[in-house]
Amino acid sequence: MVLYFNYYKMKKQIFIVLFSFLSTLNFSQTVGLIQHDDGTLDDGYVLFAPINSYTTYLIDKCGKQVQTWTSSYKPGQSVYLLEDGTLLRTGNANNTVFNTGGKGGIIEKMDWNGNVTWSYIISDATNCQHHDIKSLPNGNILAIVWEKKTTAEAIAQGRNPNLISSSVWSEKIIEIQPVGSNGGNIVWEWHLWDHLIQDFDSTKSNFGVISSNPELVDLNYAATANTEDWQHINAIDYNSNLDQILLSSHNSDEIWIIDHSTTTEQAATNTGGNSKKGGGIIYRWGNPQSYDHGVTTDQKLFGQHNAYWIPSGYPYENQIMIFNNGNGRTGGNYSTVEIINPPVNGFEYTATLPYLPASPSWIYNENNSQNWYAQNISSAQQLFNGNVLLCSGPTGTFFEINPLGTTLWKYINPVNTNGIINQGITPTQNIVFRASFYPHNYIGFMNHSFITGNSIENSNVISNSCSLTLSVHDNSFIKDIVVYPNPTKSEIYVSISDFNATNLGVELINSLGQIINKKTTNSKQIIIPTTGLAQGVYFVRIFSGIDTKVFKIIVDK
Repeated sequence: MVLYFNYYKMKKQIFIVLFSFLSTLNFSQTVGLIQHDDGTLDDGYVLFAPINSYTTYLIDKCGKQVQTWTSSYKPGQSVYLLEDGTLLRTGNANNTVFNTGGKGGIIEKMDWNGNVTWSYIISDATNCQHHDIKSLPNGNILAIVWEKKTTAEAIAQGRNPNLISSSVWSEKIIEIQPVGSNGGNIVWEWHLWDHLIQDFDSTKSNFGVISSNPELVDLNYAATANTEDWQHINAIDYNSNLDQILLSSHNSDEIWIIDHSTTTEQAATNTGGNSKKGGGIIYRWGNPQSYDHGVTTDQKLFGQHNAYWIPSGYPYENQIMIFNNGNGRTGGNYSTVEIINPPVNGFEYTATLPYLPASPSWIYNENNSQNWYAQNISSAQQLFNGNVLLCSGPTGTFFEINPLGTTLWKYINPVNTNGIINQGITPTQNIVFRASFYPHNYIGFMNHSFITGNSIENSNVISNSCSLTLSVHDNSFIKDIVVYPNPTKSEIYVSISDFNATNLGVELINSLGQIINKKTTNSKQIIIPTTGLAQGVYFVRIFSGIDTKVFKIIVDK
């Protein structure tokens, strides 16, 4: 009887070994680099922070690591690389009051070597930073912050008592001037609570006709008795030319633009600033029902994320790209990426209601309900060559498409709560809030060493067979260079007293890494015009062969 048992036990072990061997013969790529079409991609690197990990990754288009940063906090949610090579990230401080998706609570700066150089906490019983932040040209940081209002405060403003949970989380935007290693000054702020209208309680001072006041937000729209998180703003961007802020309200299914040229005092009113509307909404798009101008079929956005202005010099420059998740979309749930061209004239937007445009300038995955659906988080980014990088957040999948929608590159995040996912295992919980592309000549990479490592996952045959020709320039030569005046208004002089090179290259680069002026010369004095440039930070790069010097300059008006 014992022999019989051992025989079958041994037979079972042999079967397991044989099955494992056969599985390797049918090995499939489940994580990491899945597709790479040579010669059709925009050269550069992809930055992402898995939501269930403490590590932020920078990978090349072969899916290989070139840099990592490890924090004491999981992301809360966005991360950025600044032009000095600093990683700017949000962290989840585990606030137990504001306990829902997107919560953050701490903002960190980390140097290229992973050292925390600045941190700032916005997390207590009444306030909590969440979702997204934005670095400004002056070095300050815009942050989205929940602020808790009591039931009594909400009712006093005209909230229908039947549409209140235990409290109401309103929103505010603050501008932080970093100080020291963990301090900051709030130099500007905007509160949604200052810009409310309602038609429920006529005894309140903000009672009015909602359709006649699109600059205000209906306190009872998108409100329910089941949730405290009223608007759930999930993205913020800044336009330095207009001095305006773009916000994405998930629960109202809208994007909003507000004026940043105001003082804090003006931002609490509906007068002042370039727009003359103070802190009132100067443009909104996506769901005219929210301000009583439309019906269900007029709704364009459905739980959208990652709304941002496309930079100058890119296809569809200065227009707005939006990841339209499609959650609750009329006709069925499916995701699209859309670009819209707001009718802006100077600092003001055409007041035709509902706000134009009637349709997008460009759309990906239109009317294709079976093709793709990312119900939450996620992102899309216009690339300089016309391609678009997309992040399907719930599955941690990144893919680059050309303008016709053809997939050229695909990568699946191989990191989840338990760590690195083994190749061949179907990934779960590998969610990513956003993936961001940085071109190989991005100014933040200057003067930093790149060492291409292995793929994050344990093996990847596509990564191993992939090769790139990207390079990041060194900083090692030319002596005695003077760049002046700085700040400048109309032109920059570059004076070089000692160099032995021929065909010296000189480039003027904006903070996005775009080359906006380039020349080759053998002269020791070069003049670079700056007339007509937007106010802000720029960089002058002087190079010959592999040797480079980079100077930061300020263009002032």
